[in-house]
Amino acid sequence: MAGMGNQTSRKPVIVVTGTLREAAVLRKNNVTVIAGGSDPEGLFLKLEAAARDCAGIISFGLAGGIDHKLPLGAVIIGKRLTGTFHTKCDERWVKALHSLLPGSRMGSVHCDGKLLSDVRDKYDMAWASAALCADMESHIAAEVAAHANVPFAILRCISDVAQLQLPPAVDVAMGPEGQVAMGAVMRSIIDEPGQIPALANTVYGFAKAYRVLIRTAKRAGDRLAFDLREG
Repeated sequence: MAGMGNQTSRKPVIVVTGTLREAAVLRKNNVTVIAGGSDPEGLFLKLEAAARDCAGIISFGLAGGIDHKLPLGAVIIGKRLTGTFHTKCDERWVKALHSLLPGSRMGSVHCDGKLLSDVRDKYDMAWASAALCADMESHIAAEVAAHANVPFAILRCISDVAQLQLPPAVDVAMGPEGQVAMGAVMRSIIDEPGQIPALANTVYGFAKAYRVLIRTAKRAGDRLAFDLREG
């Protein structure tokens, strides 16, 4: 695995998020952040270019619950990734993160680039896999990390529990650069105004999880614990 000691420590740690809001959490963590938005091809190209000289890659942000026992705001450290790309996360980085986040859960994360918004799909995924949660960027981050031969990790926070049906507006809420696609959201609300109560409840959950994400990033510290894996 590429990178040990001081030579690696001078290289940037790349953090992959979905939204600009998730990226904003990491301003003081001394990392290079790339927000994928709704453009997976663009994310792959940007990440591939940035990964040519990096120390490691970590997927960070919010995630949807698959395990029905996980509460809103639960912090997840990935041990392995399933879905479009299968891989183990770097064991030493996992251990370093858990040492700083002792209340977190460790386990599998699923990612195939699709939003799990339907409760039935979440139930099906719970039966089909042992994953704790799902996100939309980890498969790209993991594949690029494997190609670059650098450590890979996942640190996520549950923003919608497995029992929650996400309203249609959430499916179109993320823009190509990671911004909120307000025009698409408003069109969805106009087309289906009955979703407004569910959307309000979902946004409340996202906001609560986002606050946990801020605290998690602060506890994970500089470079999201990467340098501790080398100790």
